[in-house]
Amino acid sequence: MTETLDQTGTVAASPDMQTLMTEIAKALVDTPEAVQVEAIKETESTILRLRVAPSDIGKVIGKQGRTARSLRTILSAASMKLRHRFALDIVEAGPGDPNG
Repeated sequence: MTETLDQTGTVAASPDMQTLMTEIAKALVDTPEAVQVEAIKETESTILRLRVAPSDIGKVIGKQGRTARSLRTILSAASMKLRHRFALDIVEAGPGDPNG
């Protein structure tokens, strides 16, 4: 497996992680066309901001946050393999968003 390194020497895996979270979220929601995942790079980590339609926010959070915790567990496992920290923020697409 070849890995692309960014300027800091860490694996540039944000596109792969974005795709992973996008596909999982689309499988969970009723409005898959409203799913967006934005990668926000910081010095030592990358935040993946997951936006879904207001009617789907409960589906990606789940009962007592179980689905959200599972998504974060998957992200954490992949983070260990890639040696780069990823965090997941789940936000409701607002009225100013193109899909909101």
